[in-house]
Amino acid sequence: MRWRYRDTVLALCTLAFFATMVGRLAISPVVPIITAEFAVSNSVVGVALTGMWMAYFASQFPSGILADRFGERPIILVAIGGTAVASVFLALAPVFALFVVGTVVLGGVAGLHYSVATTLLTRTYDEIGTAIGVHNSGGPAAGLIAPPIAAWIGVRYGWRPAVAIGAAMAVPVFVLFAWRVRPTEPRRPDQPMAERFQLEAVLELLSRPRIAFPICLAIAGAFVWQATASFLPSFLVEHRGQSTELAGLVFGGYFVVQAITQVGVGAASDRYGRDVATASCMVLAAAGFALLIAVPGTVAIVAAVILVGTGLGWGAALLPRFMDVLSETERGAGFGLIRTVYGFVGALGSVATGLLADLFGWGFAFGVLGGLLVLVFVALAANWALSLGY
Repeated sequence: MRWRYRDTVLALCTLAFFATMVGRLAISPVVPIITAEFAVSNSVVGVALTGMWMAYFASQFPSGILADRFGERPIILVAIGGTAVASVFLALAPVFALFVVGTVVLGGVAGLHYSVATTLLTRTYDEIGTAIGVHNSGGPAAGLIAPPIAAWIGVRYGWRPAVAIGAAMAVPVFVLFAWRVRPTEPRRPDQPMAERFQLEAVLELLSRPRIAFPICLAIAGAFVWQATASFLPSFLVEHRGQSTELAGLVFGGYFVVQAITQVGVGAASDRYGRDVATASCMVLAAAGFALLIAVPGTVAIVAAVILVGTGLGWGAALLPRFMDVLSETERGAGFGLIRTVYGFVGALGSVATGLLADLFGWGFAFGVLGGLLVLVFVALAANWALSLGY
């Protein structure tokens, strides 16, 4: 096959997503070490992680507006470079309050990437489900690399060098992206950005039934994804009695599965429909959580990782649904707005799961996550069975 420029764009957007995700995922494997050093609870660390993910999603809408005004390339470069700087700041935080500030800053700058890169790929590819699936695999690939390395470094050298790997990954990707990706033509270079934040226009877009319904589904899915990304290693250590290093490897395995299956999930959504692929993801992930909670043994863990890893790749199936109903001129800021709404609310998954774990134990907390996925499946089934058209 002949390598084309659009393949370069897809590859480097995927690497950029990889780099921005490494900075965030390097924290989770060393949460037990962080809680011990700062003498804080799981729920308090959950507040910091929720702040990071909320900032990540809050910046999605402004990122789309900025890309419409200045083009996608500079916004993605700011996201990659900002991730490097924020990772260093986080690693140097002397007190927990500054650690929280560092996580929020990290989330905010990293959040500039996803919506803008997705819009760039939509302008470049016709089969957007497959392209988005490839791009989304950058996140799970980061999960393959970051957790085992961060866990190993954390046990031997402390959590600070562990979280600093975000900068080590981001710098070379920043250089590659700046070198190989061409500037893009802004969609709305002359429109005042203040006009894009008008409440009436925002509410009009969000209230469309074919957007509002999948946003609700995405909120539940994002809630579960954020909680899993924040606390799966802690669950494995405290509920299943694994070592920190082994939990980091299993966490990495979860992302390996997601990296491998993302493209297939996206391709399935192109071929069989967005709802069928999304519903299938929910069933697989819910079954995986049941295995994690209730079934002992290594085989159960392996099966659960495969099921949860595949199912929580639902984004490659559900997110193209939004692009299908947005006009070309709406896709930049519109998709960013949608990401901000569902992701900002879904980010509560970290703090809520940490609190539930402190109050009722990890088994109950992860059971709630599985129950949310079942509710999403039921909603999709009802929409299909009753021909509601959402």
